Parts: sequence; C-alpha cells; structure tokens
Amino acid sequence: MVVPASPVPVQPRLRLFNVAEYYKMGAAGIFGYEERVELIEGQILEMYPRSVRHCWTVSDLTGVFARRDDVIPSVFNPLRLDDFSEPVPDVTVLRADTPQDRHPSPEYAHFVIEVADVSLDYDRDTKGPLYARAGVPEYWLVDLNGGRIEVYREPSKDGYLAIRVYQRGESLSPAFAPDMVVEVDAILGPPAA
Repeated sequence: MVVPASPVPVQPRLRLFNVAEYYKMGAAGIFGYEERVELIEGQILEMYPRSVRHCWTVSDLTGVFARRDDVIPSVFNPLRLDDFSEPVPDVTVLRADTPQDRHPSPEYAHFVIEVADVSLDYDRDTKGPLYARAGVPEYWLVDLNGGRIEVYREPSKDGYLAIRVYQRGESLSPAFAPDMVVEVDAILGPPAA
C-alpha cells in the first residue's frame, strides 16, 4: 500500500517519556546498572561524569547539613518534580518529615544543590529553571571553576527572581535557617592549583 504524499510537510516528533515509563525501562534493564541517567522534561539524559573534586565537594556539603536534626541531606538521589522530570541533584536538603515510601517532591525540599565543574551551563540553564518552575524554594549552584556559589531564590514559572553570587571569603545562610552560617571556602575547598 502506498501512502499518498501529504500536501503539508510532516516533521518527526520527539517521543517524550513519563516517570512511570522511565522506571519500566530501568526495570527492564535498558539502562546499565552503573549508567547514570535522569529524566528531564520527558527526555532521558546521560549525566556528566563526576570528577574527584566534584565528589569531595558533595561530601563536604553533606557533612555541613548532616549535623542538623531538622533536615535530611539526600545525596545523588532523585527528586520527582512532575510526571516528566525526575532529576538527580547532587544534594537535596529535605525536611525531616519527608515521607520515605517514595522519591521526594519539591514541597519537601528546603533547597537543592548542584555542584558544577563541566556541567555549569546545563545546571544553570536547564536544571535551575526546572527547579524554579517546580517550586523548589532555593537553589545553590556551586561553581568549582569560578570559585563561587550562585544562590537562587523566589521561584516562579519564569525562573528564579532573586539571584546572589557569593565569592571566596564570604559566608551564606540557607533561607530556611538564616542563623546557619556556611563559609564559601569550606564548600569550595582549597583553590585549584
């Protein structure tokens, strides 16, 4: 059977996946055991490799928040934003009452932290606006190469409305705990040689 040509050119459509389909693919073994992927707006994306510096920074951040009894630092674990996005932030600082029978959602997140060496543009331009649209109240972007921490607050459908950059030698506090002082140098570690 021959299909007649359409008078209007037809463009191929991108096939997006929802979270349920994403998990079915994982259960079917489509992704390798050590393969690092995340679901972003219906697309399955391979995550960047973690450098040694990246891993140690995440460990340092985890230590900062692990000392508190009122939060759960969730490291390299999914955050369900909606039916089509489940990123895997480096650290999500969750409320202590977060249900543990499912992946957490934005209403339980005090804030999310991404550590960037090679992923800065992706973390800033893709993941940041995604967190804002989902209502994550605060987002920290640790720029290892730039030696700074970008703090995003006041989420909206158009992105975060308040942005402040903290440099080495400065300190900052998360919005949920303004009395908690975090030194930028303690997070960034010694300057790269």
